[in-house]
Amino acid sequence: MIGPSTLPSPPADDRYDDVVRVSTKGDYACRALLSLALHIDEPGPTSVSDIARRTGLPQPYLEQILLALKGAGLVRSKRGVGGGYILARPTSDIRLSEILSAVDGRISLGDFGEPHQDGACDHEGQCVLLAIWHEAGEMMRRHMEGFTLAEIAQAAQGNKPWPDLLAPVV
Repeated sequence: MIGPSTLPSPPADDRYDDVVRVSTKGDYACRALLSLALHIDEPGPTSVSDIARRTGLPQPYLEQILLALKGAGLVRSKRGVGGGYILARPTSDIRLSEILSAVDGRISLGDFGEPHQDGACDHEGQCVLLAIWHEAGEMMRRHMEGFTLAEIAQAAQGNKPWPDLLAPVV
């Protein structure tokens, strides 16, 4: 299984590691769906308490996240005894970008607005920077789109080499 000790460490002088982050909610959503993917062969829905126990996530917060994922069509739920959650689509059809967007909204570097299209800028150089931030956010979104839940589950099970996971095919 791949764990934190197998991740490459950032360079010691990297002053920008905290600039772009996946939110806690986004991380929890990914972990919850990964748990469902890793146990996909088990019969019936998986209870919220089982997902919370397996992932170490707080159950009340996980319930809210699963409701958002249900609203986005990524999971289905069953009420009552034997109830819980199942993936709504095959793992090969669920992209990391969809999971993150379901709980955090559109993937971007920030809410900076759109650059002027006619070349007119309200403040010196602002439009150039806005265009760069926009393109960087699009690159990040496309990168996250390149990962499927199936590939992530394969890597977590040790069935897909880690370097291959870092270089998704877009």
